[in-house]
Amino acid sequence: MPASAVERVLARVKREGIEVVDLKFVNLFGGWHHISVPLSQVGPALFTEGVAVDGSSVPGYKSLEAGDMLLLPDPETATRDPFWDRPTLSMIAQPAEADTKAPFARDPRAILAKADALLAASGVATTSLWAPEFEFYIFDAVTYLNDINTASYRIDSAEADWNSAVRPEDNLGHKIPRQGGYHACPPLDQLYNLRAEMVAEVEAAGIPVRYHHHEVGGPGQSEIEILEQPLRAAADNALRIKYIIKMTAARHKKTVTFMPKPLFNEAGSGMHFHQRLMKGQKNLFWDPKGYAGLSRLALHYIGGLLAHAPALLAFTNPSTNSYKRLVPGFEAPVKTIFGLANRSAAVRIPKYADTAATKRIEFRPPDATCNVYLAMAAQLLAGLDGIRRQLDPMALGFGPYDVNVFTLPEAEKAKLGSLPTSLREAMLALEADQDFLLAGEVFSRELIAAWIQVKIENEYNAVRNRPHPYEISLYFDA
Repeated sequence: MPASAVERVLARVKREGIEVVDLKFVNLFGGWHHISVPLSQVGPALFTEGVAVDGSSVPGYKSLEAGDMLLLPDPETATRDPFWDRPTLSMIAQPAEADTKAPFARDPRAILAKADALLAASGVATTSLWAPEFEFYIFDAVTYLNDINTASYRIDSAEADWNSAVRPEDNLGHKIPRQGGYHACPPLDQLYNLRAEMVAEVEAAGIPVRYHHHEVGGPGQSEIEILEQPLRAAADNALRIKYIIKMTAARHKKTVTFMPKPLFNEAGSGMHFHQRLMKGQKNLFWDPKGYAGLSRLALHYIGGLLAHAPALLAFTNPSTNSYKRLVPGFEAPVKTIFGLANRSAAVRIPKYADTAATKRIEFRPPDATCNVYLAMAAQLLAGLDGIRRQLDPMALGFGPYDVNVFTLPEAEKAKLGSLPTSLREAMLALEADQDFLLAGEVFSRELIAAWIQVKIENEYNAVRNRPHPYEISLYFDA
């Protein structure tokens, strides 16, 4: 009889001399937490009885008076963690109720599992394939301060053109101009070896990488793209990849940020989601006779994404900083349109993916401040709603647009649907358009209401109520 997943993990622990099993789990807002179990406590009971944690201390989880929870390790997610001094095996854990061991209702990974089950039950497809892109900045130093009488931040990068005249004793002059970093070659690209090490660690974790390169942003912007994977694996691996990228940078005394817009007047960092539906081995998005090789089902899926895009952004772009990226002039979408190879569109159909084996679509607004489980679940539900209602993106005026939307006359642009321009707008859109998320009880009204409340009160209002340093420059002499 083949060994079970638990037996394989326990055998691996013994074979590889593992001393620590590290359990990682995600909070409601997308951040990882971890708890470490010594070898003496690692056995079959770890997988059935779990590890007790205080859910009231996890953002977005439980109240203080009912905080007890369990973490149940998922043995299928076991990978080596290369960043610890002691030999460590890492697993993603499923939060569960302490008494019944039922999946915790607010666990984002459980919500994604319900979306996946809804897809299978719909009969439309058997699975979905996803490939998020990872754009990020690598910096040499970052400091910031917020107090009643001061607010500041300072970022530094050895690649930045603002350092062209500093440290003459060791400045070799290879600096990247602003917005001039796309596919920069060494010696301008000073981060190649670091990215190559990141990719090696990602692939060592069993995640296949398509490629990596320097991105548009001059001071250290980079990108790593992975190959498509099924829904939950892609989401799990997104958190693994962010962890590996940050920890590899720290190994070299550098720091990484995935925030959408860390630098004014430089390219922002997104997390575009490539996606398609499959029935067995058949790509349901492919039809060589359709527009851009897309099937009618794919167009209906696009119709759902774009019809619900303002509400979707509440989960795919859930930070105040998200909307500093979604502005004209930086290859970031601002209109609810689609088109072939169009990087100004919210939905791009990659021109190079033009076979039955590769045809897919790309949803471009999201960024890495999202909780990837909730963002992917919401996108899938929007697409399925479009299929269920047979939403035609052409009839709805979403395109196709195969021109740069930013160059259209103002009168033409005004006719196009717009994405939210602030976190508050996105939350109001979600408040008005949430029924598609309730299908199959994937999301609940209670969770959506809590999400909106926290995002507006704790983030949007917190930023809005603080004087901005640039306001001092503009208005101090009033």
